[in-house]
Amino acid sequence: MTCAVHAQIPTDGPVPVSVNGVVIARDVIRREMQQHPAAKPIAAWQQAARFLVIRELLLQRARQLGIAPQPVGDDSGRRETDEEAMIRGLIEREVAVPEPDEETCRRYYVRNGARFRSSDIYEASHILFAAAPADREAYARARAEACAVLAAVSERPESFAQMALAYSRCPSAAQGGNLGQITRGQTTPEFERALMALAPGELCSEPSATRYGFHIIRLDRKHEGRTLPYEAVAGRIADYLRESVRRRADAQYIARLVSAARIEGIDLAGAAALRVH
Repeated sequence: MTCAVHAQIPTDGPVPVSVNGVVIARDVIRREMQQHPAAKPIAAWQQAARFLVIRELLLQRARQLGIAPQPVGDDSGRRETDEEAMIRGLIEREVAVPEPDEETCRRYYVRNGARFRSSDIYEASHILFAAAPADREAYARARAEACAVLAAVSERPESFAQMALAYSRCPSAAQGGNLGQITRGQTTPEFERALMALAPGELCSEPSATRYGFHIIRLDRKHEGRTLPYEAVAGRIADYLRESVRRRADAQYIARLVSAARIEGIDLAGAAALRVH
């Protein structure tokens, strides 16, 4: 396995990876590969090399400006290395990130209202006729049984809980099939589509097929989501916009450094989007 991996990674190419004449050793690139998982070793090697090239470029600029490392730590006890502190100091000094103002934040809120709406909540019940789709015979029996029970429940809606207790193979049978409150993404896509097509109090017109078998579904109640007020999300919006602007500014700054540098052994196309530290 090791030989196969190394066969795809440059080991003795004519041009070593370097930044303004400073060579980045291949062993250093190989160690950095662990931080850049990729489908193929060569892709991980390229990502690691690009990251190290940009890091070296930033460190060279920091040294040129005489930026001294002032490491900081966090609440978990982690502390920056001197090089990380130098890069942070460089970015803070040379990359201006404007603070999003009230007007910009409110404009974003208006244009992206759906992002600030709480989820609809569905209270639902079901009767599960369990069967694996791969078992054709059992799946067909489950569907036939579900259709028969659905017909009976459609005639006598008050029998739903009793039928769930008798037929459902879901733990919810003990609660008459009641699943409690459900929001988007909590059930299978097929179940979700069938549930959300119902009106409150409505029973499905046909059993819904999922990988678990067939379901008779009833929507008991629906609680409409609501749009959160601007004041409740203003801080979140400002953080998002600030980070967005910061990333673009970082990328532009790195692109300027790259364009003025002599870089050999690696193509930095698209590399400005990499994290700077």
